[in-house]
Amino acid sequence: MESLYLLIPFSVVLVFVIGVIFWWSLKSGQMEDLEGPAYRVLMDDDRPQAEKPPADEDSRPAP
Repeated sequence: MESLYLLIPFSVVLVFVIGVIFWWSLKSGQMEDLEGPAYRVLMDDDRPQAEKPPADEDSRPAP
């Protein structure tokens, strides 16, 4: 019975913290696009990247 004096306030505080975190995630736009990341994985670009041109001649170390 005495443990309830600790567990009930702890659970109320925990619910409040979870509610604040959920409210923050809604306000910051975390849940606006739920399907976009899944489609981005499927639309992976597997083409090789073009080679970069060499840097200036002066910036290369001497042999």
